[in-house]
Amino acid sequence: MSRKNYAQNRLARLKEHLQHENSDLMEAVDSYSELDLIAWRMGLLPRGISYANHISWWPLVSILGTFSAGKSSFINTWLGEDVQRSGNQAVDDRFTVLSYGPDKKIKTLPGQALDSDPRFPFYQISKDIEGVSPGDGNRIDKFLQMKVVPSEVLRGKLVIDSPGFDADEQRKSTLRLTKHIVRLSDLVLVFFDARHPESGAMQDTLKHLVEEHVDSMDSEKFIYILNQIDTSAADNNLEDIVASWRSSLAQKGLSAGKFYVYFNDEIAVPVEDKDVWSSYKRKRDQDHKLIMGHLESLNTVRTYRIVGNLKLLANDIEGDVIPRLKTALGKWRNSVRITDLVLLTLIGLIALVVWFKTGFALATWKLVALICGTLAAFIFGHYLARRGFASLYNKGLGDEDVGDLGAAFDKNTRWFRSVWLRRNPVGWSTGVRRKLDRIRNKTEQMIEHLNSKNSDPSGQLSNVLSSASKAKSADAKPLAAMPMASAHAGDKIAENGSGERKIS
Repeated sequence: MSRKNYAQNRLARLKEHLQHENSDLMEAVDSYSELDLIAWRMGLLPRGISYANHISWWPLVSILGTFSAGKSSFINTWLGEDVQRSGNQAVDDRFTVLSYGPDKKIKTLPGQALDSDPRFPFYQISKDIEGVSPGDGNRIDKFLQMKVVPSEVLRGKLVIDSPGFDADEQRKSTLRLTKHIVRLSDLVLVFFDARHPESGAMQDTLKHLVEEHVDSMDSEKFIYILNQIDTSAADNNLEDIVASWRSSLAQKGLSAGKFYVYFNDEIAVPVEDKDVWSSYKRKRDQDHKLIMGHLESLNTVRTYRIVGNLKLLANDIEGDVIPRLKTALGKWRNSVRITDLVLLTLIGLIALVVWFKTGFALATWKLVALICGTLAAFIFGHYLARRGFASLYNKGLGDEDVGDLGAAFDKNTRWFRSVWLRRNPVGWSTGVRRKLDRIRNKTEQMIEHLNSKNSDPSGQLSNVLSSASKAKSADAKPLAAMPMASAHAGDKIAENGSGERKIS
C-alpha cells in the first residue's frame, strides 16, 4: 500500500470514529484531505503525513506546574478518582495522558499507544523527539504514558498531566513535548504553589512556552491557578498575594490568560476567624466555578478550533508559504544566474587564451577536447553554485505548523529545475488557489452550521421551545389545542433535533 493510500485509509478510519463521537467534524476530514494533497505536491508534508495528525480530535486540557503545586490533587478531585499520586516529592517524570474508559478499573498503557495512534495528539512524536535529542525517540515510554480512567468527566476529552518543571527542566525532549502540548491544547492550566516563590527556572520555561501565544488568538487559553492560597488566611492578605504573583508573572511577559486562586477543602486548615475563612472560600468557589465553566465548554471550543484551523492553514499556504518560497527562489535563481555568467566569462576567456597560444591551429581532437572540457567545467561550476546557494537560502526556512518550508524549497531546486525560467513554486497554480478558496468557503459554511446549533441570535428558536415546553406542561391543553404555527414549528424542531436546528 502506498503512503498516500495509507494516509487516506487513516482518515477514513477517523471519519468512522467521528461518526459516533462528533459528527460535526466528519466534513472537516475531507477538507483536511484536500489540503494534504496540496501540501504533498508542494513538498510541505511528506507523503503519508496528514495535517489531521497535527491536531487533537478530542478537546485537550494540559496541566503544567511544579511539584507540590497541587496538580495531582486537583485532577483527582475533579475526576472523582484517585488517578495521580500526590505529594511534595517527585512522583513521576512522564507526561500522563488521561482518557475515558468504560471499565471500572484504571489501566496504564505505554507511550507507544499514543505514538502509534493518529487520533491522539502525540502521533509519531517519537520522530520529533529523536530530532532534538538523538536516541530518545526509541524510548518513548520513558516520556509518555496513558491512563484509561472510568470517570464520566473525561468522556469526550483528553487531559495531560505534565511532569513538574523542577525535574530536569532543561532536558530538550521534555521541553519539546511540553511545547507540542501547549500548542495543541484548548486549555492550559498552569499551577503555582502559593506557599513558595517560583524558581526563575520555571518562570523562564513558562515564558519560553507561552511567549509565542501572547499576541495570538490562543492567549486566552492560559489559566494561571494560585493553589494552596488557604495558607495565607491567617494573615488575611489574599489580595496582596494575588497582586504580587500577577506582577511577578507580568515581569516575565506572562500577562496573557486568566488568573484564579484555589485550594482543596480536604487538605486545607481553616482559620479561627470565620469571616476571613468565609471570604477565602467565597473567592475560591467563585474562581472554581469559572474554571469548571472553561472545562465544560471544551467540546464546543475544540470543534470550532479544528474547523477554523482549515482556514488558517489555507491562509498560511497562500499568504505566507508561497511569498516566502517565491522570495527565496528568486534570490537563488539570481545568484546562480550571476554565477553562471561569471563562469562563462572566465571559462570562455581561458579557452580563448589557450586557443590563441596555439595560433588558432588546434587539431580537431584537441579542439573537441577543449570544448568538452570547457562545458564540463561550466556544468560542474553551475551545479556547485546551485547546491551552495540552495543551502544558503534554505537556512531562513524551516519546519513550521503549516509544513516544512525547507523541504518545499529543496523540491524547487532539484537539478532539473531551470534557473532561467521564472516559474511558480512546485505544486502552486491558479487551480490550487481556487481549491484553497473553496476550502475557505467550506470552512465558513461549517462554522455557520455550528453557529446554528450553538446560538440563536434572533431568539426564534428559544420562543418556539418555550411555547412547546409550556404546552407540554399544561395538562388541560393537549398538543392538538396548540396554535397551528407553534405546533408546526415544534414538529420541525423535533424532526431536526439530531442535526442542524432551523426554523422554517
